[in-house]
Parts: sequence; C-alpha cells; structure tokens
Amino acid sequence: MISRSPPREDRPDWRRELSEAYRDPLELLRMLELDSEKIGYAPAAAHLFPFRVTRYYANLIEPRTPADPLLLQILPQTQEMLSATGFEAEPLAESRDAQGNSLLAKYQQRVLLMVSGACAIHCRYCFRRSFPYNDFVGHRRLSDAITRLEQDPEIKEVILSGGDPLVIDDAALGELVRRLEAVPHVSRLRIHSRLPVVLPSRLTPGLLEVLRATRLRTVLVLHINHPREVTQALGDALIPWRQSGLTLLNQAVLLRGVNDDPETLEELSEKLFDAGVLPYYVHLLDRVSGSAHFEVTDARAREIETDLRTRLPGYLMPRFVREVNGEPYKVPLAAA
Repeated sequence: MISRSPPREDRPDWRRELSEAYRDPLELLRMLELDSEKIGYAPAAAHLFPFRVTRYYANLIEPRTPADPLLLQILPQTQEMLSATGFEAEPLAESRDAQGNSLLAKYQQRVLLMVSGACAIHCRYCFRRSFPYNDFVGHRRLSDAITRLEQDPEIKEVILSGGDPLVIDDAALGELVRRLEAVPHVSRLRIHSRLPVVLPSRLTPGLLEVLRATRLRTVLVLHINHPREVTQALGDALIPWRQSGLTLLNQAVLLRGVNDDPETLEELSEKLFDAGVLPYYVHLLDRVSGSAHFEVTDARAREIETDLRTRLPGYLMPRFVREVNGEPYKVPLAAA
C-alpha cells in the first residue's frame, strides 16, 4: 500500500508551494511539537548549510517524534559541526571535472549538465552542499555547454542535474530540451530530481508534454530514501508518466537511522514498484563534511544487501554502489 497524503487537487500551483517552503527550522519544530534544545538542533549548522523543506514534505513527518526518519534527513543537528576523518567539502572533486561551463564530464559517452543550483529541500547529507554553483550555473555557461556538446560526437546521453533541474519551469525546460535534441548525436536524456518526491504537484501536464514530445529517450530518476516518501499523491501524479512509456527509476542513499535495515528497503522497493518506479541504486554515503553521523559501514551495508536479496525478486533489487573519485562508473559495493 502507498502512504496516504492530501488529495492533489487540494494543492496550489507548485511554484507557490515552493515559495512557501519552511526556511526557519524553529518554525518547523514548533509545528512538530518538538523542543529544539532536546533534539540536538544546531543553529550553527543551519548557518553553514541553509535549511529548507517544503510544507508538503514536512506534513509527512510524525509530530513529537525526534527520530523520525524524514525529519533526520532535513534537520540541522549538532553532529554536523563535528570534524571527521575522511569527510571533506567536495568529496568527489566535481568542480575539477567541469569544463569551464555547466558540464561535468565524469563518465564516458554521457555528461552531467548543471541546470540549477537550487533545490526544494536541503538534505543534510547532500554531497553538493558546498559545491560552487555560481561558477558553473547560468544562461551563458549553459549555452557554452551546449556548444561543447555539439563539438563532441562521443556524447550520447545528457543527465540534467543540479541542485534540482526541475526547479526551472516548464517553458524553460522545454527550450533546453529542444536545444539538446537538436544535437544529432545525443539520443538519451536523463533527469535526476527529488522535487516530485517533496512536491508531487511539480509533475505537471506541461512538463510531461515536454518530455513526451522530444525524440530523446527520456528517463526520470527520482531520489526516494524511505517508504513513507512514496505517498498516494506521488503515486497518482506518476500515473500519466507511467502510461506515457517514460522510464521511471529510483536512487536512494543508505543513511544511518533512516533506512539502514533490510525491512525498510524491502518496503521501499515494494512501494516503488506499486507506483511504477523501478529501484535502481542504493548509494553508499558520499563523505561530505557534516554528514559523518549518517554513514553506514561497508560491513553493515553488505549484510543489508545480502538480506535484501533473500526478500526481493531480482527486478526489485537495487544495486548497492558508491561513487569513487576518479572512477568512470559507479563502483559496486562488492568490488569496493
């Protein structure tokens, strides 16, 4: 069963919802009836990495529950202020792979295109929480990136990333897609986004039409970590996307206290499939500064992966992987 949430028709336009997101952690904690001094809230952590969460997502958090797995993903906590060996501001050194514009050339035959530095929710484990977006995002840099794409016939796939690429509106996204499909050697478009998960109203008919109309084979990769994030609202919003034939995948991050047990990940895979989304990856944590309290050991991750294989059919079994700086592909946990 998919978790219940308010009917979609009761929600305002997604842009208005986005503008009404919580930006003050204390306001959220008051709504949840939680004492900021008793749950480890750290104002200094919110200063280092600003707090933001949509009201839709906040309403999925259980009141009076300090260890709620959805709350833990977004609440600035004292653990973020502790230094930890091996954790750094830019663990994947992505800015080194940039080509002087919005492109990140990390893989063969495919590139990441940094569309925006903005997100609808600021996840505390985000590996790009310190990424210098101002150096890579903007109209001129985007145009330069497309020119670079035109000059490289090896590139077959463009991955829209950020920030979150779906914070830009349908018209702007449509123009970008048209420019990409005009590059003859590009055949696939992949969009990585958490926005539909924290704001299902973003899955507008206009957005779907943009992606249905393109000649590019399109894949939407969602970022869902916990089964309670797979709500009825999200499932309903995805119905026309499933019917259109677009490929829907999910990437999760393995997080201590959130989903680091086989029961939770089993439920997540089952709910994803009910919503028409295939589990794709479970990522081990990228070791960004401030996130050490979320890390799950490799040994525990292997135990979870092994147990999960006994519970799920192969097509619902996500691949456990990590990104290793300098490697041209995701490294399977078994090989790490």
